[in-house]
Amino acid sequence: MKFSILAATGAVLTALASASWATSLPDTERATNTTTIAGEAIPVVAGGLYDRYHSNPPLSVIAAEAPDVDLSWFRGLKKTKVDMGFESYSPNFYYRNSRVTAVYTADLDRLRELMPAEVLEQMQPLQVWPGRGLVALTAYAYHYCDNDSYNEIALSIVTNKPGDANLGPVTLVGQSMSKDFWGYVLKLPVNTELARVRGVVGYNLPKWLTGIGYRETDTSVVFEIADSQTGKLDVTLQTEKLSDLSNEPELVSNSFTNIGHSGELSYGYAVSRQLSHASSGDEDKVKLVLGEGSLSQYIASLDLGEMVKYEYVPDFQSALYAPSPLKTLLADD
Repeated sequence: MKFSILAATGAVLTALASASWATSLPDTERATNTTTIAGEAIPVVAGGLYDRYHSNPPLSVIAAEAPDVDLSWFRGLKKTKVDMGFESYSPNFYYRNSRVTAVYTADLDRLRELMPAEVLEQMQPLQVWPGRGLVALTAYAYHYCDNDSYNEIALSIVTNKPGDANLGPVTLVGQSMSKDFWGYVLKLPVNTELARVRGVVGYNLPKWLTGIGYRETDTSVVFEIADSQTGKLDVTLQTEKLSDLSNEPELVSNSFTNIGHSGELSYGYAVSRQLSHASSGDEDKVKLVLGEGSLSQYIASLDLGEMVKYEYVPDFQSALYAPSPLKTLLADD
Protein backbone atom coordinates (compact mmCIF):
# COMPACT_ATOMS: atom_id res chain seq x y z
CA MET A 1 0.00 0.00 0.00
CA LYS A 2 1.13 3.56 -0.70
CA PHE A 3 -0.04 4.88 2.65
CA SER A 4 0.54 3.84 6.21
CA ILE A 5 -2.04 1.69 7.99
CA LEU A 6 -0.25 0.31 11.02
CA ALA A 7 -1.30 -3.02 12.46
CA ALA A 8 -1.53 -2.08 16.12
CA THR A 9 -0.51 -4.56 18.77
CA GLY A 10 -1.36 -4.23 22.43
CA ALA A 11 2.01 -2.65 23.07
CA VAL A 12 1.44 -0.03 20.38
CA LEU A 13 -2.00 0.78 21.73
CA THR A 14 -0.57 1.23 25.20
CA ALA A 15 2.11 3.51 23.88
CA LEU A 16 -0.44 5.61 22.03
CA ALA A 17 -2.66 6.07 25.07
CA SER A 18 -1.93 9.36 26.79
CA ALA A 19 -2.97 11.28 29.86
CA SER A 20 -5.60 12.99 27.71
CA TRP A 21 -7.35 9.65 27.14
CA ALA A 22 -9.55 10.18 30.19
CA THR A 23 -11.19 13.12 28.43
CA SER A 24 -12.19 10.88 25.52
CA LEU A 25 -14.64 8.82 27.55
CA PRO A 26 -18.34 9.39 26.78
CA ASP A 27 -18.93 12.87 28.09
CA THR A 28 -21.46 12.24 30.85
CA GLU A 29 -19.41 13.55 33.76
CA ARG A 30 -20.73 17.08 33.16
CA ALA A 31 -24.26 15.86 32.46
CA THR A 32 -26.13 16.78 35.61
CA ASN A 33 -29.51 17.38 34.00
CA THR A 34 -31.79 15.39 31.70
CA THR A 35 -34.00 16.03 28.70
CA THR A 36 -36.53 13.76 27.00
CA ILE A 37 -36.25 12.74 23.35
CA ALA A 38 -38.81 10.32 21.92
CA GLY A 39 -39.74 9.25 25.43
CA GLU A 40 -36.14 8.56 26.45
CA ALA A 41 -34.38 10.44 29.26
CA ILE A 42 -31.08 11.80 27.94
CA PRO A 43 -28.26 13.31 30.04
CA VAL A 44 -27.27 16.83 29.04
CA VAL A 45 -24.87 19.43 30.34
CA ALA A 46 -26.68 21.41 33.04
CA GLY A 47 -26.97 25.00 31.91
CA GLY A 48 -25.61 24.15 28.46
CA LEU A 49 -27.10 25.41 25.23
CA TYR A 50 -29.27 22.34 24.71
CA ASP A 51 -30.49 22.30 28.30
CA ARG A 52 -31.62 25.91 28.00
CA TYR A 53 -32.81 26.20 24.39
CA HIS A 54 -33.31 22.73 22.83
CA SER A 55 -31.66 23.50 19.48
CA ASN A 56 -33.08 27.01 19.18
CA PRO A 57 -30.81 29.44 21.06
CA PRO A 58 -31.09 33.13 20.13
CA LEU A 59 -28.03 34.33 18.25
CA SER A 60 -27.79 37.12 20.82
CA VAL A 61 -26.98 34.45 23.42
CA ILE A 62 -24.26 32.98 21.21
CA ALA A 63 -22.83 36.43 20.61
CA ALA A 64 -22.67 37.07 24.35
CA GLU A 65 -21.16 33.69 25.23
CA ALA A 66 -18.73 33.50 22.29
CA PRO A 67 -17.99 37.07 21.16
CA ASP A 68 -15.10 35.86 18.99
CA VAL A 69 -17.42 33.80 16.74
CA ASP A 70 -18.53 35.40 13.47
CA LEU A 71 -22.31 34.92 13.32
CA SER A 72 -22.96 36.79 10.08
CA TRP A 73 -23.64 33.60 8.09
CA PHE A 74 -26.12 32.24 10.63
CA ARG A 75 -28.09 35.48 10.60
CA GLY A 76 -29.03 34.72 7.00
CA LEU A 77 -30.41 31.26 7.88
CA LYS A 78 -33.89 30.62 9.24
CA LYS A 79 -34.73 27.86 11.71
CA THR A 80 -38.11 26.11 11.50
CA LYS A 81 -39.80 23.78 13.95
CA VAL A 82 -39.86 20.19 12.64
CA ASP A 83 -41.02 16.74 13.69
CA MET A 84 -38.10 14.35 13.21
CA GLY A 85 -39.26 11.66 15.61
CA PHE A 86 -39.19 14.39 18.26
CA GLU A 87 -39.82 18.11 18.16
CA SER A 88 -36.75 20.08 17.14
CA TYR A 89 -35.55 22.92 14.93
CA SER A 90 -33.89 22.74 11.55
CA PRO A 91 -31.19 23.49 10.71
CA ASN A 92 -29.06 22.66 13.72
CA PHE A 93 -26.25 25.22 14.10
CA TYR A 94 -22.57 24.40 14.68
CA TYR A 95 -20.79 27.64 15.50
CA ARG A 96 -17.13 26.68 16.02
CA ASN A 97 -15.70 23.36 14.83
CA SER A 98 -12.75 21.61 13.26
CA ARG A 99 -12.36 18.48 11.16
CA VAL A 100 -9.93 16.33 9.21
CA THR A 101 -10.85 14.02 6.32
CA ALA A 102 -8.87 11.28 4.61
CA VAL A 103 -10.25 9.81 1.37
CA TYR A 104 -9.07 6.31 0.43
CA THR A 105 -9.71 3.89 -2.36
CA ALA A 106 -11.57 0.73 -1.28
CA ASP A 107 -12.88 -2.52 -2.71
CA LEU A 108 -15.83 -1.64 -4.95
CA ASP A 109 -17.69 -4.94 -4.56
CA ARG A 110 -17.42 -4.69 -0.77
CA LEU A 111 -18.83 -1.16 -0.83
CA ARG A 112 -21.79 -2.27 -2.93
CA GLU A 113 -22.45 -5.14 -0.50
CA LEU A 114 -22.74 -2.65 2.35
CA MET A 115 -25.41 -0.51 0.70
CA PRO A 116 -29.09 -1.55 0.88
CA ALA A 117 -30.61 -2.58 -2.45
CA GLU A 118 -33.15 0.26 -2.28
CA VAL A 119 -30.38 2.82 -1.93
CA LEU A 120 -28.33 1.25 -4.72
CA GLU A 121 -31.25 1.77 -7.08
CA GLN A 122 -30.75 5.52 -6.69
CA MET A 123 -27.04 5.96 -6.05
CA GLN A 124 -23.88 3.87 -6.33
CA PRO A 125 -20.27 4.05 -5.17
CA LEU A 126 -18.09 6.02 -7.55
CA GLN A 127 -15.67 3.76 -9.39
CA VAL A 128 -12.38 5.62 -9.71
CA TRP A 129 -10.66 2.76 -11.50
CA PRO A 130 -11.57 -0.90 -12.12
CA GLY A 131 -12.68 -2.58 -8.90
CA ARG A 132 -12.00 0.44 -6.71
CA GLY A 133 -14.34 2.94 -5.11
CA LEU A 134 -13.80 5.65 -2.50
CA VAL A 135 -14.49 6.00 1.21
CA ALA A 136 -14.09 9.13 3.33
CA LEU A 137 -12.99 8.92 6.96
CA THR A 138 -13.82 12.20 8.69
CA ALA A 139 -13.15 13.14 12.31
CA TYR A 140 -15.13 16.07 13.70
CA ALA A 141 -14.59 18.12 16.84
CA TYR A 142 -17.71 20.20 17.45
CA HIS A 143 -16.39 22.68 19.98
CA TYR A 144 -19.51 24.83 20.33
CA CYS A 145 -22.91 24.04 18.84
CA ASP A 146 -26.64 23.82 19.60
CA ASN A 147 -25.94 20.34 21.06
CA ASP A 148 -23.16 21.71 23.32
CA SER A 149 -19.87 20.04 22.32
CA TYR A 150 -18.98 16.53 21.14
CA ASN A 151 -16.71 14.53 18.85
CA GLU A 152 -17.81 12.36 15.93
CA ILE A 153 -16.23 9.98 13.42
CA ALA A 154 -17.87 9.45 10.01
CA LEU A 155 -17.01 6.60 7.65
CA SER A 156 -18.87 7.08 4.36
CA ILE A 157 -18.97 5.71 0.82
CA VAL A 158 -18.54 8.38 -1.84
CA THR A 159 -21.47 8.13 -4.31
CA ASN A 160 -23.22 9.96 -7.10
CA LYS A 161 -26.20 12.20 -6.37
CA PRO A 162 -29.45 10.20 -6.44
CA GLY A 163 -30.98 10.29 -9.89
CA ASP A 164 -27.80 11.54 -11.56
CA ALA A 165 -25.52 9.50 -13.79
CA ASN A 166 -22.58 7.76 -12.17
CA LEU A 167 -19.61 8.55 -14.39
CA GLY A 168 -16.92 7.67 -11.86
CA PRO A 169 -14.03 10.15 -11.97
CA VAL A 170 -16.06 12.59 -14.07
CA THR A 171 -18.76 12.68 -11.39
CA LEU A 172 -16.14 13.09 -8.68
CA VAL A 173 -14.59 16.05 -10.47
CA GLY A 174 -18.03 17.57 -10.92
CA GLN A 175 -18.83 17.25 -7.22
CA SER A 176 -15.45 18.71 -6.30
CA MET A 177 -15.96 21.72 -8.55
CA SER A 178 -19.49 22.38 -7.28
CA LYS A 179 -18.56 21.63 -3.64
CA ASP A 180 -21.64 19.37 -3.50
CA PHE A 181 -20.71 15.90 -2.23
CA TRP A 182 -22.91 12.83 -1.79
CA GLY A 183 -22.40 9.64 0.18
CA TYR A 184 -23.80 6.72 2.13
CA VAL A 185 -22.87 6.68 5.83
CA LEU A 186 -21.49 3.37 7.10
CA LYS A 187 -20.41 4.21 10.65
CA LEU A 188 -20.91 7.27 12.85
CA PRO A 189 -19.72 6.90 16.47
CA VAL A 190 -20.11 9.89 18.82
CA ASN A 191 -19.07 10.58 22.41
CA THR A 192 -22.26 12.05 23.91
CA GLU A 193 -25.62 10.39 24.43
CA LEU A 194 -27.41 13.51 23.23
CA ALA A 195 -25.66 13.32 19.85
CA ARG A 196 -26.30 9.58 19.62
CA VAL A 197 -30.03 9.71 20.29
CA ARG A 198 -30.65 12.72 18.07
CA GLY A 199 -28.80 11.03 15.22
CA VAL A 200 -30.53 7.66 15.59
CA VAL A 201 -34.06 8.93 16.25
CA GLY A 202 -33.93 11.97 13.98
CA TYR A 203 -31.89 10.68 11.03
CA ASN A 204 -31.78 6.87 11.44
CA LEU A 205 -28.00 7.09 11.21
CA PRO A 206 -25.63 4.35 12.46
CA LYS A 207 -24.52 6.13 15.63
CA TRP A 208 -23.31 4.59 18.84
CA LEU A 209 -21.74 5.93 22.02
CA THR A 210 -18.04 5.45 22.66
CA GLY A 211 -14.95 7.34 23.79
CA ILE A 212 -13.49 9.68 21.18
CA GLY A 213 -10.47 11.68 22.22
CA TYR A 214 -9.36 14.84 20.45
CA ARG A 215 -6.06 16.59 21.01
CA GLU A 216 -3.58 18.76 19.15
CA THR A 217 0.18 19.01 19.19
CA ASP A 218 2.27 21.73 17.59
CA THR A 219 2.28 19.79 14.32
CA SER A 220 -0.64 17.36 14.34
CA VAL A 221 -4.28 16.65 15.13
CA VAL A 222 -5.05 13.34 16.85
CA PHE A 223 -8.36 11.52 17.23
CA GLU A 224 -8.41 8.37 19.36
CA ILE A 225 -11.48 6.12 19.20
CA ALA A 226 -12.30 3.54 21.86
CA ASP A 227 -13.95 0.20 21.21
CA SER A 228 -17.44 0.48 22.67
CA GLN A 229 -17.39 -3.11 23.97
CA THR A 230 -14.01 -3.21 25.69
CA GLY A 231 -13.28 0.49 26.28
CA LYS A 232 -9.78 -0.05 24.88
CA LEU A 233 -8.22 2.24 22.30
CA ASP A 234 -9.14 0.85 18.89
CA VAL A 235 -8.50 3.41 16.12
CA THR A 236 -6.11 6.36 15.99
CA LEU A 237 -6.22 8.94 13.23
CA GLN A 238 -3.24 11.29 13.34
CA THR A 239 -2.98 13.99 10.70
CA GLU A 240 -0.51 16.76 10.05
CA LYS A 241 -1.44 20.41 10.42
CA LEU A 242 -1.03 21.96 6.99
CA SER A 243 0.59 25.37 6.76
CA ASP A 244 -0.74 26.57 3.39
CA LEU A 245 -4.14 27.49 4.81
CA SER A 246 -6.72 29.47 2.86
CA ASN A 247 -8.72 31.90 4.96
CA GLU A 248 -11.16 32.63 2.17
CA PRO A 249 -14.61 31.41 3.34
CA GLU A 250 -15.89 28.50 1.25
CA LEU A 251 -19.35 26.86 1.29
CA VAL A 252 -19.44 23.07 0.98
CA SER A 253 -22.51 20.81 0.96
CA ASN A 254 -22.36 17.20 2.18
CA SER A 255 -25.47 15.06 1.64
CA PHE A 256 -26.37 11.48 2.48
CA THR A 257 -29.13 9.06 1.52
CA ASN A 258 -30.43 6.27 3.75
CA ILE A 259 -33.57 4.41 4.72
CA GLY A 260 -35.82 6.23 7.17
CA HIS A 261 -37.57 4.68 10.16
CA SER A 262 -40.73 3.97 8.18
CA GLY A 263 -38.78 2.28 5.38
CA GLU A 264 -38.85 5.14 2.89
CA LEU A 265 -35.71 6.51 1.27
CA SER A 266 -34.67 9.81 2.80
CA TYR A 267 -31.83 12.26 2.52
CA GLY A 268 -30.22 14.84 4.75
CA TYR A 269 -27.50 17.38 4.26
CA ALA A 270 -25.22 19.83 5.97
CA VAL A 271 -23.87 23.07 4.54
CA SER A 272 -20.51 24.06 5.95
CA ARG A 273 -18.82 27.43 5.86
CA GLN A 274 -15.11 26.64 5.87
CA LEU A 275 -13.23 29.58 7.33
CA SER A 276 -9.76 28.03 7.35
CA HIS A 277 -8.88 25.07 5.14
CA ALA A 278 -6.19 23.27 3.17
CA SER A 279 -5.75 19.94 1.40
CA SER A 280 -2.97 17.62 0.31
CA GLY A 281 -2.43 14.44 -1.66
CA ASP A 282 0.66 13.52 0.35
CA GLU A 283 0.03 10.15 2.01
CA ASP A 284 2.66 10.89 4.65
CA LYS A 285 0.39 13.57 6.15
CA VAL A 286 -1.99 10.92 7.54
CA LYS A 287 -1.42 7.93 9.82
CA LEU A 288 -4.31 5.56 10.42
CA VAL A 289 -3.63 3.06 13.19
CA LEU A 290 -6.00 0.10 13.47
CA GLY A 291 -6.37 -2.06 16.55
CA GLU A 292 -8.40 -5.17 17.26
CA GLY A 293 -11.84 -3.69 17.99
CA SER A 294 -14.99 -3.82 15.89
CA LEU A 295 -14.45 -0.52 14.08
CA SER A 296 -10.89 -1.48 13.13
CA GLN A 297 -12.09 -4.82 11.81
CA TYR A 298 -14.80 -3.12 9.80
CA ILE A 299 -12.36 -0.64 8.26
CA ALA A 300 -9.95 -3.46 7.44
CA SER A 301 -12.74 -5.31 5.62
CA LEU A 302 -12.97 -2.44 3.12
CA ASP A 303 -9.49 -3.25 1.78
CA LEU A 304 -8.29 0.35 1.86
CA GLY A 305 -5.75 1.29 -0.75
CA GLU A 306 -4.20 4.60 -1.74
CA MET A 307 -5.04 7.77 0.13
CA VAL A 308 -6.14 10.13 -2.63
CA LYS A 309 -6.85 13.28 -0.61
CA TYR A 310 -6.41 14.75 2.86
CA GLU A 311 -8.42 17.77 4.02
CA TYR A 312 -7.42 19.84 7.04
CA VAL A 313 -10.16 22.23 8.17
CA PRO A 314 -9.26 23.73 11.56
CA ASP A 315 -12.11 26.26 11.54
CA PHE A 316 -15.57 25.82 10.05
CA GLN A 317 -19.24 26.46 10.78
CA SER A 318 -22.15 24.30 9.74
CA ALA A 319 -25.93 24.05 9.42
CA LEU A 320 -27.37 20.52 9.55
CA TYR A 321 -30.85 20.14 8.05
CA ALA A 322 -33.52 17.65 9.11
CA PRO A 323 -34.05 14.69 6.77
CA SER A 324 -36.63 14.76 3.98
CA PRO A 325 -38.15 12.06 1.75
CA LEU A 326 -35.84 11.38 -1.18
CA LYS A 327 -38.79 11.50 -3.59
CA THR A 328 -39.08 15.25 -2.98
CA LEU A 329 -35.50 15.77 -4.18
CA LEU A 330 -36.02 13.58 -7.24
CA ALA A 331 -39.24 15.41 -8.06
CA ASP A 332 -37.49 18.78 -7.89
CA ASP A 333 -34.78 17.54 -10.24
